[in-house]
Amino acid sequence: MEEHEVYPIIGSEGFARLVAAFYRQVPGDDLLGPMYPADDFPGAEQRLRDFLIYRFGGPPLYIEQRGHPRLRMRHAPFPIGQGARDRWVQLMDRALDEAAFPADVQQLLRAFFGAMATFLVNRPGH
Repeated sequence: MEEHEVYPIIGSEGFARLVAAFYRQVPGDDLLGPMYPADDFPGAEQRLRDFLIYRFGGPPLYIEQRGHPRLRMRHAPFPIGQGARDRWVQLMDRALDEAAFPADVQQLLRAFFGAMATFLVNRPGH
């Protein structure tokens, strides 16, 4: 399966379900919750949803509204160590389980999220 094939399979609704399932877990998480401004959860959810839709073959709303993703730059203010990376992946894995996508979509997304979370680590050794 190619990345651009994900959106035609799960659509905007699938990404909305996935991201909502992820963000339902974040505010109460002792590690990730404090990293988010309390008043920005809806904005964070929208940005992740729009990015994923764009990244996996959907409309380019993220690019139109925010420009190039520049993920490392946008995440630089947040202390992302190995623990935060692992927790993010854990919560996203739970969200993927809840979203119940086809197996090939799940496999591709799990690999993407694991690699991307590792890429965003900016506090090695923590």
